[in-house]
Amino acid sequence: MAQFHNEGEPLSAFSSHDHSHCSETVLAKAEALTLAAGARMTPVRRRALEILLEEHRAMGAYDVLQRLAAEGYGHQPPVAYRALEFLVDQGLAHRIRRLNAFAACMHPGIAHAPVFLICRSCNSVAEAAAPTARAAVEAAAADLGFTVERSNIEAVGLCPTCQGTAA
Repeated sequence: MAQFHNEGEPLSAFSSHDHSHCSETVLAKAEALTLAAGARMTPVRRRALEILLEEHRAMGAYDVLQRLAAEGYGHQPPVAYRALEFLVDQGLAHRIRRLNAFAACMHPGIAHAPVFLICRSCNSVAEAAAPTARAAVEAAAADLGFTVERSNIEAVGLCPTCQGTAA
């Protein structure tokens, strides 16, 4: 199922799109959501989100820290970890466990349970809607009397570009 911005622009890390528009839309939504939640989008938090939005690729906390440090935001790991934790807590970023990394949420403010499609060659990450997968997990859990509070489904394979390169 294709996912769209409000303007109807398809969202996919694996397809051609206006990435600057994509990033600007997510940043604007992030600013509005944090304001509505009574949270603060500090300069370091905003810059961490901007860094994650630069490419549709998951980044490790130390990669984000290096960028923040180079721009004068501090050299200590808690700088990046606190900013990334805030972004995840606010629903503005996702933790990609397979890569021990973080990716910007491309649908902030929308309740969703995405599947992360991770290219094993270039590490690009696409966030895809998967309501039936979430429903299946919740049904299996309910059969055991378990309530799912959070889930993270990740699939590893080859993106269209890397498939073409491998051929």
